[in-house]
Formats: sequence, C-alpha cells, structure tokens
Amino acid sequence: MRPTDRRTVLAAAGAAAVAAATGAAAAQPKEISGTVTFESGKAIPEGRLEIHLEDRGLEDKTQLDAAKTQMQSDGISKAIAFSLPSPASLTASPTRQIIVRLERPDGHLLARGSAQLDAGAPVEVTLNTVMY
Repeated sequence: MRPTDRRTVLAAAGAAAVAAATGAAAAQPKEISGTVTFESGKAIPEGRLEIHLEDRGLEDKTQLDAAKTQMQSDGISKAIAFSLPSPASLTASPTRQIIVRLERPDGHLLARGSAQLDAGAPVEVTLNTVMY
C-alpha cells in the first residue's frame, strides 16, 4: 500500500471543491418558467399580462428588476406559458413570489394572481378577478 502524500490530498480536495461549486451553479435554474390560468378554468380575458418576481424580505429590490416580462392574452387561451430570467445573485427565499397582473389597454386592472416560487419547480399562477 502506497502512503498518501500532501499533493494527492490537496488535489482531491480541489477536485471536490470544483465539483461542488459546479453542481451548485448547475442546480440553480437560469430561467423561471410557469403557466398562468384564470379562475374556474375559464379563458383568460383579453389584455396585457405583466409578470414579475417579488420578494418582500429583500431590502435591495434592484436585483429583481430583470426578472419581469409582459405578454398579451388573446381572450381565447385557457393557459399561457411564461418564462423569466432568474437573478443569479439571489439565494432561495421563502418570501419570493411570482406576481401576475392582467390589465386592459387603458391600464385598468382586471385580475391578479400570485404563487410561491419553489427553486427549480414550474410555477402555476391562477388569476382572480379584481373587485372594486
């Protein structure tokens, strides 16, 4: 049996550190994907969907600015798929949510929905009609 020298131990430790760092980076999704539906399974009304990431526990909100998108609803679809860029610098948080707003062209809010963001899992947001 050959004795283990210091170089072998350091090389093994370095390889393990690189593998752990690479695994952590690969495990973090580069995109947040999900689906928007409307209450009771009805078609999503015509309008503009604004989808963004929100975290009430985060003091510096500028990290979330890139995680938003807009898309149109044609008034016929019962589900609309979306994807957002995932902020790479953020760690997992139990207060992170996807917020979806459905607005008419004049900006009047028609419906709103939110869902908790679980790392790596697709998000399903159900819009509920807003009552004034």
